[in-house]
Amino acid sequence: MTENADHHLDTSGLTCPEPVMLLHNKIRDMPSGEVLEILATDPATTRDIPKFCNFLGHELLDQQHSDGEYRYWVRKA
Repeated sequence: MTENADHHLDTSGLTCPEPVMLLHNKIRDMPSGEVLEILATDPATTRDIPKFCNFLGHELLDQQHSDGEYRYWVRKA
């Protein structure tokens, strides 16, 4: 899925609420319909990023977890 991302955001090493704050800042500046790939290491993002998308109407396209890394692909509404 990585090759389909228009933008990338690495929040590795950051903990709640920083990953979602950076996500909010990044997605605000993107055109509608573009895809953002987020890399995180905070397990709280498995709860926070889907809630963020649901609340603001963005589409969570995919999420993956392996070896302490969490990846999300979000299409801006």
